Amino acid sequence: MELTSQHTFESASNAILNYLHETLGFGLWMVTRVEGNDWIVLSVQTDKYDVSQGTVFKWTDSFCSRMVKGYGPRIAPDSSLVPSYAEAPIGQQVPIRAYIGTPLMQRDGSLFGTLCAIDPDPQPAEILQYQDMIELLASLLSTILANELMINSEQRRIEKLEIEAHTDGMTGLFNRRAWDLLLIKEEERARRYGSPVAAVVIDLDQLKVVNDSLGHDAGDQLISRAARVMQASIRSCDILARLGGDEFGIIFVECDSKEAKALAVRLRNNLAAEGINASQGMAIRSPKRSLQAAWSHADHLMFEEKRQKRQA
Repeated sequence: MELTSQHTFESASNAILNYLHETLGFGLWMVTRVEGNDWIVLSVQTDKYDVSQGTVFKWTDSFCSRMVKGYGPRIAPDSSLVPSYAEAPIGQQVPIRAYIGTPLMQRDGSLFGTLCAIDPDPQPAEILQYQDMIELLASLLSTILANELMINSEQRRIEKLEIEAHTDGMTGLFNRRAWDLLLIKEEERARRYGSPVAAVVIDLDQLKVVNDSLGHDAGDQLISRAARVMQASIRSCDILARLGGDEFGIIFVECDSKEAKALAVRLRNNLAAEGINASQGMAIRSPKRSLQAAWSHADHLMFEEKRQKRQA
């Protein structure tokens, strides 16, 4: 196995999994991401289990969740002899009698996921001698990941600059064309790293009334004022676009459900504080729902809130 500077985290993961599978056997090798209680398979090498990239298990069901807490060893030639592994719910879902696992860490020291393997049959005790090698490979993957995520932050900034030509003349925000392009970019990143992303749709409630009663200049001023409030309410890494008329879209990048909800509340409160009434919908991307699908669902939730306001 040869790793070069040209390897991405994804290609390095696949190369390492192939090497470990050829060297140590085991019916399933995985590189995973932990996000909340989702245990997401990012890369996989298997010849004994029905597991593929994008498969999601419950993190708390796994051997790995116990391993990172120190409740079980990183290599268990016969996992049935380790009480915390023998009791793990995942053992009721798939046959497991041997286990290898080690954490993958982010630059800040937090857990990203795991490099791990299982097999339906006990393995010879000799596999214990490979622990240092496996941990070295995991450390290498963690370093590649940390560097790549840092590069991705810069790449996201560059992408925004490259798409600046696609801006809305009234607000200076990204327009629908830019939104479509950036949505694709963020979906690619989320799929590669299992990172959480949220989509928000905001629609101003009183634009027609303002246009009809005060004129379109006043309506344009309302749109511009709302855009400034939203821009000031989000993080610099987030993406804000005017999708058309009085509808806006926001992508909260690298943002889990708790953080996204807090940001959505801040948006709603800041708009209300400026006397701007708006309907809002938010949906979280998941391994089973693309960012584009989350955006569509957020749009549906926004229209549902607007409908309820009209009926009140």
